[in-house]
Order: sequence, then structure tokens, then C-alpha cells
Amino acid sequence: MTTNQAAISALFRVVNRYVGNLAPMPGVFPDYKAPIVRNGAEGRELATARWGMPSSSKALMNATKKRAEKLQAKGKTVDFKELLRMEPDGGTTNIRNVKSKHWTRWLGAENRCVVPFNSFSEFNKAEGGDIWFALDETRPLACFAGIWTNWTSVRKVKEGETTNDLYAFLTTEPNAEVGAIHPKAMPVILTTPDEVETWMTAPPDEALKLQRPLPDEALRIVARGVKEDTAGLAT
Repeated sequence: MTTNQAAISALFRVVNRYVGNLAPMPGVFPDYKAPIVRNGAEGRELATARWGMPSSSKALMNATKKRAEKLQAKGKTVDFKELLRMEPDGGTTNIRNVKSKHWTRWLGAENRCVVPFNSFSEFNKAEGGDIWFALDETRPLACFAGIWTNWTSVRKVKEGETTNDLYAFLTTEPNAEVGAIHPKAMPVILTTPDEVETWMTAPPDEALKLQRPLPDEALRIVARGVKEDTAGLAT
């Protein structure tokens, strides 16, 4: 993510900014902060949030059961309720099944956001490692369709329980360019002001029609086999 916040604000009609000095980000990684644009009480606002929405209660329950079994195998007494409360959750970065009850609570316009990016990577060892995609070689500003929430949980054991703004973005089946590298999925990318407006304001049924791949040939590979020292958002 290399575009400055003034350009982000202009493109996404931001009214308020809460990001301080937004420096270029050579990479964005799970559970670290990145800029998002969301709906606020006075209009659109630019903020930062940690990448990774809350994982499902089922996923946390299963992780806690495994941890409890390991502790019990060592002869330790387990307070399962407290163990579950303190179960670390690094978050879910990509959302595909929007019909899940876990996600439907956050599909209203008040919890939708866009995630600005210049380029993103998918990993494919056979192709040389990180493969970077952008709309063209100049890496113009675009965005992912995302959701966000404010949530109290344990993200990392050393942090303990904290309250954070969290976000993730939607994925869909890949187009030809991404599918050749990562056949499972690609991010939901918005490329026009009308698409952004629909995602940020329309009723959920209409907004979710945007959960579709970009047309084939809409993306370009702009770097191969590098961690990238200039720009990007890794998915």
C-alpha cells in the first residue's frame, strides 16, 4: 500500500481521518494494522484496523478442546471456561461463505468497509514464490470489499485480552490470471466509484452481488518471486 492518504481520501470521499501519518507499507500482514475506509456518523472515515475478523465460536471451541486435552495429558487441572475465554484468535483474514450466521451479523452497511491496495500477492512455489498482481504496471489505487467490527478478544497470548477494530475482505472464485497461480480464490476487488458506492451503501442482497471475480485480463502480474520492497498487500 503506497498511495498517500490524501489520494485515498479523495478517491473514497473520506470526511474524517484517524490514521495519523500514513507511511507507505511495503507489506500488510495478518493481525497487523492497515488502512480501511468505513462509514462513520459524519460520513466516510479513514482508519486503521487489524487484519483478521473474529474466528467462529466453533473454531475457537475446537482449538480450546485441543489445548485442554494437551494440558490434561500432562496432569494439569483445566478451567475450560477460562481457557476458552483466553483462547488466542489471530483472526480470519478472508471471507467466502457470507451466508454463514457468523458473518451475516456484519453485512450491514455500518460494518462494511473498503480496503485500499496497490498490489496483492499469492504464493505459488512452482511459479517462484510470491506472485504480485495489480490492475496494471503502474499499480493504481483500488480496493477490496471488506467488513469490520470492534471486538474484545485475545489476539496474542502476550497481549492478553484487548479491544480492537478488526477487518477482513471477501473472496470469490479466481479469474484466469489469479487462478493460474492460486486456483482456490481471489479477493473481491472494486474498481469503479459506482461499485464502491454500492458496497458501502446498498442493502446486503444488492451489495453482495459484487462478490464475483474480476473479468479475465483485468489484472497484470507485476512482480514474481520477491517479497516486494516497494508496494503491496499480501493476501
